[in-house]
Amino acid sequence: MLLEKLRNRESGIVLYGITPPKSASEPAKIEAIASKLFKRLEGVSVDGLVVYDIQDEAARIAETRPFPYLETVDPFWYCEGYLEALSIPKVIYRAVGKYQETQLQQFLQQAPPDKYLTVFVGAAAKAQRVTMSLPEAYRLRKRLDSPVTLGGVVIPERHKNKGDEHLRVFRKIESGCTFFVSQGVYDVNAAKNFLSEYFYYGQQHDIPLAPIIFTFTPCGSTKTLQFMKWLGIDIPKWLENDLRHSHDILQSSIAFCEQNWRELQEFAARKHIPIGCNIESVAIRKAEIEASIELLKRVLTSRT
Repeated sequence: MLLEKLRNRESGIVLYGITPPKSASEPAKIEAIASKLFKRLEGVSVDGLVVYDIQDEAARIAETRPFPYLETVDPFWYCEGYLEALSIPKVIYRAVGKYQETQLQQFLQQAPPDKYLTVFVGAAAKAQRVTMSLPEAYRLRKRLDSPVTLGGVVIPERHKNKGDEHLRVFRKIESGCTFFVSQGVYDVNAAKNFLSEYFYYGQQHDIPLAPIIFTFTPCGSTKTLQFMKWLGIDIPKWLENDLRHSHDILQSSIAFCEQNWRELQEFAARKHIPIGCNIESVAIRKAEIEASIELLKRVLTSRT
């Protein structure tokens, strides 16, 4: 269904995003984490599962990472070995700068295209040392004529500073991307500004619009808030103040995320821009993970 919805450029796609277990985890621990995911998603009609590929972003920012960087297991390996029973499509992120050409080629040739999609992610910063650039990864996929559906990353906040995020998206469409997933959205105006430019440029140049999947991330503590800002999520000062002074920061953030999603839905619907949402938790605390499931259920309820 996810592939069909993407091909039809439908609105209302709902995904759930996870980070794989730490690579140092024992098999029994990985199995237990997968089991908890099954239980949380039981009876939840989500269109697909996003599985992130974490990379060290120390070169992007001088500020110390609020939570230490710990390498995770390979997303594709995790899905194949532990999430096979979860019968929904998986969107596998690939931080292409981590891989040799043969490794990425192997993934593109082995991943069943009816079960897996992929999102290529470039370097976190120009100074980051990589084995493969994003354009090289796009060229490799084209050379292999891979049938795996390809998506790209979109960062609405970047549009505020550079004003060209819509052009980046259209260049990625030319490179084979058929959908896009954003980083966490807290600045709804930045997202609307991007959508406006995206819509009018596509209209002017007669280019069909690829679905944009906006990510929403509940925040359950001031440390998580700090981490989100470190990740590059732009949080308006008024909203940051409200969250910091809230009696229940987690429920407040869920309400803000739901409100932002509804506002983007209404804005996009007026222009017939296909958008969807991806719910995630950037923290590993049980309360914040459960909050992401609560937000996911709220979004799905509003869809029906």
